[in-house]
Amino acid sequence: MFKLVKIALRNLLRYKRRTLLTSSLIAVGVTFVLVFVSSSSAFKNLMISQITDSMLGHIQIHKQGYMASIDSLPLTLNLDQKDIEKLEKAVNSMSGIKAYSPRIKFAGMFSNFMETTNIRVNGVYPDKEEAVAPLLPGRVKQGEKVIKKGEMFIPELLAKGMEVKVGDTIVVIATNRDGSVNGKQFRVGAVIESVTGPGGRDGYMHIEDAMEMLRMDQMEVSEVAIRLDDFDKLHSVSAALDAALSDQLNKAGKPVFDVRTWEDLSPFYNVSRMIEVMTFFIRLMLIAIVLISVMNVMIMAVYERIREIGTMAAIGTKPGKILFLFLIEGFFLGLTGTLVGIVFTCAVTYVINAVEISFNFGRQIGLVLSPRLEPGQIFLISGIVILVSILAALQPAYKASRMEPINALRHV
Repeated sequence: MFKLVKIALRNLLRYKRRTLLTSSLIAVGVTFVLVFVSSSSAFKNLMISQITDSMLGHIQIHKQGYMASIDSLPLTLNLDQKDIEKLEKAVNSMSGIKAYSPRIKFAGMFSNFMETTNIRVNGVYPDKEEAVAPLLPGRVKQGEKVIKKGEMFIPELLAKGMEVKVGDTIVVIATNRDGSVNGKQFRVGAVIESVTGPGGRDGYMHIEDAMEMLRMDQMEVSEVAIRLDDFDKLHSVSAALDAALSDQLNKAGKPVFDVRTWEDLSPFYNVSRMIEVMTFFIRLMLIAIVLISVMNVMIMAVYERIREIGTMAAIGTKPGKILFLFLIEGFFLGLTGTLVGIVFTCAVTYVINAVEISFNFGRQIGLVLSPRLEPGQIFLISGIVILVSILAALQPAYKASRMEPINALRHV
């Protein structure tokens, strides 16, 4: 075995230029793929963080049927006091949950006493909401960062359109569950920017103000947003929550609660899936590059060493050892190219992080791309490259091992 390795290395060093070019091509492919994978993964994670940490949370729980009518924000499908108690009991007993925030959501009319427009209102507990959506205070462009009773956070677009500023008095009018209409005066506590673009019309008020506006005798919530300790456990925690709440049935025998992850709630999930598909095709390109490069080198190696192969066979070298010799050469080509590619990737990643490439996402300005090499990705790409290098050497190696010694020795 050791002798075959020595012979394989000697053969690769004998043709230094060709070996160097092939290894360099593999290294460039590995570098390109790893940089792309780490950068796209950093971009995807940053966007997910912006969406989940600014407004959605990682998981949301609604009453069954609420999501089908979410555009109208129906108050008739709120979770009542008993539902909330059951839900809180399940959430508090579940490991992996960092925080949760009950929300009352309703559609209202916003008036500055001269003009009126529509607004979506989120009634929240300020401390609980900040624990679930820690980037919410960072969206404040003007005013205080904490929601106080009697005050509202209003979206930037609405503030500009209605010519309202921090400190002004406004009125919000809403239709209650029973169809009656109620209004309440508020002071503009802050102006906030939208997460994904200028079209956001979501305002925030204290949940007790929302209950007063909607004339609720007892607590009702439209949804409960949840933040996890570890985002990677999203699906396992979601499944555990769903299982824990599945025994809660309504009069029709159907589940009361509807558990959904951010993936079910945000259209950006489709964008993240597209990024994953692009990454998959980039990997296919790498496989093609390695396959063609190594196969070309090994075919040339077999062609140029036909007499040498014939001599080895004539002195009694078994076909299996000849086959294995060429497979070892393919292995070392892939290994060398992979190691050099990883070194180049580390250098490129360091430069990208040092330069601090920034970009804008919706209204979020100056987001910094910070790619990181994940050990799992490095091992996966390295394994693919080395395996493909061996497979690419298989056909030429098989051909070499099946040569007749007499015919090979006659080759000129």
